[in-house]
Amino acid sequence: MSVPPLQLRFVMSAMRVQDLPPTDGEVAIVGRSNVGKSSIINALANRKELARTSKTPGRTQALNLFDTSAGTTVVDLPGFGFANAPKRVRSTWPAMIEDYLLTRDRLGSVVVLIDAEIGPTPIDVTALDWLRSHELAVRVVANKYDKVKASKREKRKRELAEGCGLEPGEILWASAAKNLNIDELRRRLPLWAHPEGR
Repeated sequence: MSVPPLQLRFVMSAMRVQDLPPTDGEVAIVGRSNVGKSSIINALANRKELARTSKTPGRTQALNLFDTSAGTTVVDLPGFGFANAPKRVRSTWPAMIEDYLLTRDRLGSVVVLIDAEIGPTPIDVTALDWLRSHELAVRVVANKYDKVKASKREKRKRELAEGCGLEPGEILWASAAKNLNIDELRRRLPLWAHPEGR
């Protein structure tokens, strides 16, 4: 059964967590630059330009907050790794992201996007380890699953899950480009957004 597109509405961009409005429950979306965070948000909303996408890493440069028809919020964070942004801008990201993740009262889960074709890179593993060390609820979504050859998918699932310290069934395999499992992600997001569900 198809799940209606989440009604996502862009609310604001902020450079400080203190500038974000309060929320009943929130999901943060993180991942390497160019892993498809903006594409996932657009697919969830069934809109092409709600979140700005680009082949150039580093387009997301602030805490971008969206509210949803489920009464919760989604925050798109700057990507980690290489980004085509000025050094003075990039230098502000680590503190901004850490402050947000560690002090946002109603943050229910952190959705970590992993490139399904490439698998977890060292920087992905470092991010997962850091999030877990701070006892944040981590949900892994493997985006770009359509780019994995059908003959290699079962092996890829095992390898990617092992690299993330998870079982294959604990990862949601998705593709924003092909709308694969986007319905399931829409269903899970409101559940993941509530701190009580950690």
